[in-house]
Amino acid sequence: MRRTSFIVVALTALISVAATGVALATWAGPASPAGPRPGITGNDTGGIMPYSPDLEGVYETIAQDYCARWHRLSKVTSVHRMYGDYISFVCIDKPWMIH
Repeated sequence: MRRTSFIVVALTALISVAATGVALATWAGPASPAGPRPGITGNDTGGIMPYSPDLEGVYETIAQDYCARWHRLSKVTSVHRMYGDYISFVCIDKPWMIH
């Protein structure tokens, strides 16, 4: 009888530790550093995208597509042609729109 109750207590403790681990893992989110990630990082006022020589001349189109989500125009403001640097752009309101 004592052996059975010990096994039940041990299994209960194991299950509660596992459930706590799962809850903490889902609450904490993915383990990744804060800051820019691959792709476009930004919001409705503009953003940045990583530099790539393969996309030379297409940055304006990418910025236009990104800003179009908020019905805004785009302007590429900075192009640093080095690996590890970013292309920055701003999203501007359409001048003929009244808010």
